[in-house]
Amino acid sequence: MISKFVQIGNKIEIESIKKTTGELGEVTRKTYRSELYDIESEDVIKIAMPMEQSKVVLLPVDAEYSLCFYTSNGLYQCLARVIERYKSNNLFVLSMELETDLQKYQRREYYRLNTVLDMKSKAIDENPDKNSLEQVHFIDTDLTFDNGTMVDISGGGARFISKVRYTEGSLIRFVFSLFVNGQVTEYKLLGKVLKSSPMENREDSFENRIQFVNMVNDDRESIIKYIFEEERKMRHRERGTF
Repeated sequence: MISKFVQIGNKIEIESIKKTTGELGEVTRKTYRSELYDIESEDVIKIAMPMEQSKVVLLPVDAEYSLCFYTSNGLYQCLARVIERYKSNNLFVLSMELETDLQKYQRREYYRLNTVLDMKSKAIDENPDKNSLEQVHFIDTDLTFDNGTMVDISGGGARFISKVRYTEGSLIRFVFSLFVNGQVTEYKLLGKVLKSSPMENREDSFENRIQFVNMVNDDRESIIKYIFEEERKMRHRERGTF
């Protein structure tokens, strides 16, 4: 039964099946945030309509989406189709029919936040010294670093745009800053390149996906806290309660 795995109030990430082109030219799939409103049956659930910039996003009827449920027991994923839209008790609701069974989702361990952040990156030696991987040290003014723009981040990795194409499987050093706990915190991290590909309509730019490597837990927890603080701020702004 679906109620054994998810509960009313669980956060949901809704991902479009169709690809779109972002503001920076990157090809991606549109994602929205929502939460589970009700479980009507084993095949039909009700979720709150997502919002963007204080406006309700009217997902089209019959459109298909990938749903990722954030529960106390981990992540669960399925495909679902919008079958109805309506308003209930001042809440805009989507009825969605599940088209696949819920499955435990292991690949994406952390909640992703779409963002636009300045960062710097640099490829490291193909055969780095083991000690250099344990602690990342570099000078911020090093002119060999490449400027980039981070477009999403999670506790497990990030995606960024740069003028440099990195070798998949290689390691890079990168630095960026976040506003956490009322102050600016600088992060100097090591990442493994999962994918680096040219962007459509921007031949001189590349989209890079990285996984954090040898990351201390304090840094990870700090980034996760930043993500949820920003998500909370966005929800309040969308609802006009910030």
